[in-house]
Amino acid sequence: MDLTRDALAVAPDLLGMRFRLGPVTVRITEVEAYHGAEDPAAHAHRGWRPHTRHLFERPGTLYCYRSYGIHICANVVCGPVGSGSAVLLRAGQVVDGLDVARARRPGVPDVRLARGPGCLGQALALTLDDSGRRIGERDLELLPRDEPAGSIATGPRVGVSVAARRPWRFWLAGEPSVSAYRPSPRARTRPVVGTGEDGVRIEAGPDRV
Repeated sequence: MDLTRDALAVAPDLLGMRFRLGPVTVRITEVEAYHGAEDPAAHAHRGWRPHTRHLFERPGTLYCYRSYGIHICANVVCGPVGSGSAVLLRAGQVVDGLDVARARRPGVPDVRLARGPGCLGQALALTLDDSGRRIGERDLELLPRDEPAGSIATGPRVGVSVAARRPWRFWLAGEPSVSAYRPSPRARTRPVVGTGEDGVRIEAGPDRV
């Protein structure tokens, strides 16, 4: 896969691909594009910082950060080196290493093991030490689809307080592992619809928790 392309081109193409870290593999079902320094919702918006340095490295680098002081979230760096563009892996379906993922998230139904970026991070046992690793090294792989991705839907990104109307979230329509859409309470606009690949207007996200 060509990760040197723009985040908005890479993001939908990641859907249906498989992301493996160690014994657990997830089929990617939901992503969000972050368009580097020009995107006010992106971590790269304020430029290079020590904690965001991996965002500005080569395409195919993993950028991980801690969300709300708890969860580790993973982004795949894309676009030209130094652009700060990346795609957030928001949700997936565990397709290999299911018993390991269950042990990491005990009592959680299989469909929710990797629903949401923090849960996906838990299922994969991501740590901040994974930030800066290159996809393709050792036990970190991005594998091709083993079946067609299906219909792709788009809508606003979850929880962002700026650039809230941009439909830069992509998910597999009808896929139960996709997370629920929640707007930021601080957003100046409250978008409620998105579009499918056929141009049909749809609700911004599945009505699930």
